[in-house]
Amino acid sequence: MPDTPHRRSIRSFVTRAGRITPAQQRALGELWPKYGVEYRDEPLALAALFGREAPCTLEIGFGNGENLAALAREHPERDYLGVEVHRPGVGRLLLSLERERLANVRVICHDAVEVLERQIAPGSLAEILILFPDPWPKKRHHKRRLVQSSFLALIERALEPGGVLRLATDWRPYALEMLAHLSAAPRLHNLAPDGGFVVRPAERAPTRFELRGTRLGHEVWDLAFARSR
Repeated sequence: MPDTPHRRSIRSFVTRAGRITPAQQRALGELWPKYGVEYRDEPLALAALFGREAPCTLEIGFGNGENLAALAREHPERDYLGVEVHRPGVGRLLLSLERERLANVRVICHDAVEVLERQIAPGSLAEILILFPDPWPKKRHHKRRLVQSSFLALIERALEPGGVLRLATDWRPYALEMLAHLSAAPRLHNLAPDGGFVVRPAERAPTRFELRGTRLGHEVWDLAFARSR
């Protein structure tokens, strides 16, 4: 069963119990053995996990899994690993995977920082997605923001040469802060021709966070940085 041990003093998330439906609860019990990956302090062997050699995308904080399931459905030639701490979202994604018979997705219910630190082998990921991370808008909470220099060092380590980190946010101050941190990362280079933001990828399925922001009139900023070869 998924769990979320707490070891770090400052985290980029707050674990919320949330309302979990009976179907999601059943999915956590019945489908987790099929799609779930237990957190362990050792690197995953992705080829053994998926039963093949294929490019692997990691989505950090997948929410309800809409985007992750859509990508897996559209790209059966790729493998996808999702990390999310909130159990209702994990349960919902498990139901989608079973309903659509998507065999190229595995799920970890744990802190993404610890997963990157201990469970992802160096140079093993072709792509990392971080879509609409919590902006922690209050100044006293900025230390909780996920995208910081120490975190980007883990990203650089996990990506293969040429691998791409893609991010999106509808919070402009956080977008500018992320751009500054990413631009300073020694092994990442901006894929935007002008050194700023990129055009929204057409294949990205709108998440509920993005749709909510759109209804509120928020602009969305996308970034794409590749690891140097």
